[in-house]
Amino acid sequence: MNKENDSSVTEFVLMGLSSPWEIQLFLFLIFLLVYVAIVLANLLIVVTVQASAHLLQSPMYYFLNHLSFIDLCLSCVAMPILGNFLQQVKTISSSGCLAQIYFLHFLGASEMFLLTVMAYDRYMAICNPLHYLTVMNCQLCLQLVFACWCGGFLHSITQVILVIQLLFCGPNHLDNFYCDAPQVIKLACRDTYVVEVLMVSNSGLLSLICFLVLLFSYAVILITLRTFLHQDQGKVLSTCASHLTVVSLIFGPCVFIYLRPFCSFFVDKVFSVFYTVITPMLNPLIYTLRNADMKTAMKKLRRKHMASCCLLKDE
Repeated sequence: MNKENDSSVTEFVLMGLSSPWEIQLFLFLIFLLVYVAIVLANLLIVVTVQASAHLLQSPMYYFLNHLSFIDLCLSCVAMPILGNFLQQVKTISSSGCLAQIYFLHFLGASEMFLLTVMAYDRYMAICNPLHYLTVMNCQLCLQLVFACWCGGFLHSITQVILVIQLLFCGPNHLDNFYCDAPQVIKLACRDTYVVEVLMVSNSGLLSLICFLVLLFSYAVILITLRTFLHQDQGKVLSTCASHLTVVSLIFGPCVFIYLRPFCSFFVDKVFSVFYTVITPMLNPLIYTLRNADMKTAMKKLRRKHMASCCLLKDE
């Protein structure tokens, strides 16, 4: 980011969410509790799925396992944000800012692609149940997940290329609580119209297309449920509604922020909180922890752990 000799900016100052110290301390405690909950919940899901051969062989839980792993990684990337709440002057080096942009977009885009794949998985399970296991075999699931990670990498590396070519000679104040491409690009010393257009094409349209594909797949599912009587119709409708809620909380803010980078609003910070903090916390609750199979697997894992502890005590 500090590529040329005439680029004098070596660090950026983060404006954060609030200025008063009392509010910052309160936000620190809230965010700390949320991050601990995110780490514990997603780690529990990953361990449970990995310990259960039955769940790991199911396409749905295979994808959920990777979703929880992404949310776990996202929480680790976002953890340094916590330290900013306890600092009067919140600074981040230019290289640290670039790294944060890369990992946030890498994991965020991978999650978007994975959610799209999961919608396709649900479409196959509900609309084509007879061929579901044949189509969604282990090899295809592995290829889809690999494609999601590759897509996330290509997206994030494009973001980094757009930012690293710019010159920064001041000011260096970012109106956010973490580094993101739209705010960083606005601080460049030269005209950034072309860069912002490229960012819209890369981030905004990507978010919008994935969101529309998800809405279309769930619309087909709902139409199918109305056409054919299903004994678990109410349960499936409830599941689809909860999935759409999470999808909207993730894609809605992304479309709002990245599809119009030429102007910024105060609510951008609020939307940023949704897809960096709120949705990683909601994903375990909506996708897995409310699932009967997942609860059964967790109970088995707990009994197995307790039995192992009892054996160790007897020895």
